Amino acid sequence: MRHRPALVTAGAALAGALALAGCSGSGSGSGSSGSGSSKAELSVSGPYMPQPVSADMAAGFLTIANKGGAEDELTEVTSTVAGQVTMHSTMGGAMREKSSFAIPAHGQLVFKSGGNHLMFEKLKHQPKQGQTVTVKLTFAKSGPLTVEMPVKSATYNPSTGH
Repeated sequence: MRHRPALVTAGAALAGALALAGCSGSGSGSGSSGSGSSKAELSVSGPYMPQPVSADMAAGFLTIANKGGAEDELTEVTSTVAGQVTMHSTMGGAMREKSSFAIPAHGQLVFKSGGNHLMFEKLKHQPKQGQTVTVKLTFAKSGPLTVEMPVKSATYNPSTGH
């Protein structure tokens, strides 16, 4: 019978230590508002559009980082250069249009060649290398982000680390 109380005591001590560790983590920020960690904090990096080879369609790529503690969702993409912008995922070589993409807390959403990507359809004019295209990203919870997307050569491939 002596072994059970020892196990219970060790378990209680471990649970107590975990509870204290959890409290100290959330309590250390009590001097500040701490609200930034409970919502999404979105930023965009590496946006680009390869110069379209088609007169009516183009692709777009970028990375959306979320440094916040809550997930968000990309729900719409618009641009004055296109009649519509659609979002696509590519899995196992199959491309599927999606109505939204989740952006995990402390994570990122990557649109890259061969993977998730944006399709600019019904182009109003064909963007040329050296120009920029304005893109508006709309999210479920966060305010919209406007991104200037440079038009690169049709064969552009971003360096790793971008």
